[in-house]
Amino acid sequence: MQDEFGVVRGLLLLVCLLTTNISMVALTVSEDVLTKALSGREGVFVLVDAATGDVFASDVKAASEKLAPCSTFKIWNALIGLETGVVSDPDALFWKWDGKKRFLEDWNKDQSLRTAISTSCVPAFQALARKIGAGQMQKWLDALGYGDRDISAGIDVFWLPHPPERKTLLISPMEQAQLLAQLIEGRLPVSARTREILSDITTLKTASGEIFHGKTGTGVDETGAYNMGWFVGWVESSGKNLAFACLLKGHGVMGKDARSVVESVLSGSGLLPAP
Repeated sequence: MQDEFGVVRGLLLLVCLLTTNISMVALTVSEDVLTKALSGREGVFVLVDAATGDVFASDVKAASEKLAPCSTFKIWNALIGLETGVVSDPDALFWKWDGKKRFLEDWNKDQSLRTAISTSCVPAFQALARKIGAGQMQKWLDALGYGDRDISAGIDVFWLPHPPERKTLLISPMEQAQLLAQLIEGRLPVSARTREILSDITTLKTASGEIFHGKTGTGVDETGAYNMGWFVGWVESSGKNLAFACLLKGHGVMGKDARSVVESVLSGSGLLPAP
């Protein structure tokens, strides 16, 4: 089995060298750690060293599959809102609740960027996207090189899957991790202030108190049932910034499940900083 993982890492290195100007070699995550974290679920875990471009993917094919980003796009929606000046401060209220009762009580109140990220408030970010506008949104997605850059489904729904009604923006787990690596290393056309705010509002803690950064995302099938879970982000460990992306598939799978996988992998690999 170890030999098979060596082959996978070698193939991934070849793919990366053919698709990017950054020289890459493989990181290592043990088979035992991955097996325990995934617990038999269908999924992929990608890890990228932000400074060097070194990369690990548990499944090369799955890491390259382009899918709707779901609520992980809120990181980038927030970034574009800050860079365009539509949102000025992470704690200023930017969305006033419209009075419509929604299934999550935390959405039924006014939102700041910080609370909207924390509660993953879809209507607040839909309103933010409308304020940014299609022109600026497209300009920024092109500048960032985010996925396939397709917002044709509509300015306030293009990242949200709703099969078979619309084709969403698509991005792969590998692209998610690599783009975050570029962001935290300052290689994207984004101000230091915006990067600092994003780092602040995406800060999370494990049950044991270790700090890392990330955002979940959950997808649905044609019946509206949960069937896909994302968790993307980064961790500062032993002087290194490591970006990651996890994507799970299966009936009932949600973003919280992908987060659980990431925490298990990072912890099992000794990559979570001491609390």
